[in-house]
Amino acid sequence: MRRSPRYSAREIAVATLFIVPSLLGFAVFFVFPLARGVVLSFTDWDLLQPSRWVGFDNYIALAQDENFWNALLVTVEYVLWNIPLQTVLALLIAVLMSRYRGSVILKGTLLTPWLLPNVVVALLAMVLLDSSIGIVNEGIKALGLPAVNFLTTTQLALPSIAAINIWKFMGYTALIVFAGMQGIPKEVDEAARIDGATGWTAFSRITLPLLRPVLAFVIITSVIGSFQIYDTVAVATRGGPGHSTWVLNFFIAKSAFEEYRMGYAAAASLVLFVVLLGVGFLQMRLMKADEAD
Repeated sequence: MRRSPRYSAREIAVATLFIVPSLLGFAVFFVFPLARGVVLSFTDWDLLQPSRWVGFDNYIALAQDENFWNALLVTVEYVLWNIPLQTVLALLIAVLMSRYRGSVILKGTLLTPWLLPNVVVALLAMVLLDSSIGIVNEGIKALGLPAVNFLTTTQLALPSIAAINIWKFMGYTALIVFAGMQGIPKEVDEAARIDGATGWTAFSRITLPLLRPVLAFVIITSVIGSFQIYDTVAVATRGGPGHSTWVLNFFIAKSAFEEYRMGYAAAASLVLFVVLLGVGFLQMRLMKADEAD
């Protein structure tokens, strides 16, 4: 039976010194704000007067708030627009990168949108998609078609927001998938080729199953990030037109900083936190992300 190694008191003390700063940062910036948010969600506080304990009133009000449920549905719809297209495009780009491994220019170009701040991307999209002066609509007009109001119509606003963020993040996602593809032994692919497997058969039967842990990581983190969208919506559409892009984080921000209902916003934030925990756990189980191939 293999014995676990024993560490001296000095080694444990040195390791603790290295861990303590990270633990302090985690406690100050994550644990304390989370605990404070939980307490705040049971109070009525407008930032100006002392908070007042109201128990579960905020949660009861959320359950009866049509704007909250609409924001949750809009957020789910945005995720359904964003994740499938982003994942498929990232896979295609990763395959392209595997064919041209030495192209540093290609990799740098793909990463450029991800390096831009979300606000800059939203402002750039507003200019490009503008119905009067936008380059995209100029191209549409050149084809003899009428201009399209991408960000100002109820039907197109949310898909347009999704397209903006797909453009921003698909290169970064593709790089993660590409890194996972590099970890697949070449012998496996060569053996499949010798057995007569075509390119698509080898990719679907061998590459994709071996990429499952990487794809699970990409999809789970992308879904969590998509549920937290705020910047693009706040800049490009401000939740409009109507409530068509009124996502959950936008609802929380308006409740907190425009209506001065900090306790109500904290309760909505905790509901979002619980939703993300549930979605993440469900994805882990369905994709078997904790099991190695």
